Amino acid sequence: MANGQWFPQDWPERIRALAEGTLTPVVPKRAATVMLLKDTADGPAVHMLRRRASMAFAGGAYAYPGGGVDPRDDERQIRWAGPTRAWWAKRLGVDEAAAQAIVCAAVRETYEEAGVLLAGPAADSVVGDTTGEDWEADRAALVARDFSFAEFLDRRGLVLRSDLLGAWTRWITPEFENRRYDTWFFVAALPDGQRTRNASTEADRTVWIRPGEAAGGYDKGELLMMPPTIATLRQLLPYAAVADALAAAPDRDLTPVLARARLADGEIVLSWPGHDEFTKHIPTHLPTDLPTGGA
Repeated sequence: MANGQWFPQDWPERIRALAEGTLTPVVPKRAATVMLLKDTADGPAVHMLRRRASMAFAGGAYAYPGGGVDPRDDERQIRWAGPTRAWWAKRLGVDEAAAQAIVCAAVRETYEEAGVLLAGPAADSVVGDTTGEDWEADRAALVARDFSFAEFLDRRGLVLRSDLLGAWTRWITPEFENRRYDTWFFVAALPDGQRTRNASTEADRTVWIRPGEAAGGYDKGELLMMPPTIATLRQLLPYAAVADALAAAPDRDLTPVLARARLADGEIVLSWPGHDEFTKHIPTHLPTDLPTGGA
């Protein structure tokens, strides 16, 4: 394969159905994902996980910790540090309740899948090691949705550190997909005293990797990724330090990126506005060299 772009076998059929008006798009669910960064001697590295090949969505693809928003986090008032909910609402393009839930999802998923918690006992602190049995019990309960993240913070007496996050970009799953997400991507620095681990049941591998190295693996067809993942990796390339990327986040454009599909001259043209490298011309019969899974 030319590169590691994830491309499911059923896309052409679904794209044709959408173009013909026989496919009703699924309403996307709100989601959040976090590019967790740390400085190294060779520049910033990002924490990535490889989704298990058995996963129905993007099996075998490299991604960042992330997942769906828990609607229970919309309304409950929590201890909050950093920009106000009103500021986040304006930044994310949603109302204040939704903004809180999206930020909660970003912090929760980072904790659930990487064991890193962007919260602390005070507005200027973060927790230390989160690998103890009591922490693991709470993390497992969050994964099982036994309680909401807002409830978890309240029980622990923790302040959510929204100031440690920077909103980076927003992507919406194409209309022809049967699993759709409206996903906000964030950047954050690995807090001092914490370390990542593979805490996700959905991943079979985790790595710290420099964005350029990961992008090179994708270009060689060695690492499988979805368009938003490789696009955000390339966007990190100009930054020589984590602080530089965090400082750039407030000025990033959060206009949603949504794939477009059209029929032209007997083929399907699939494109992502502003990201020409992902444009595909798909014939009636799917070529055998398009990646469909694995890494």
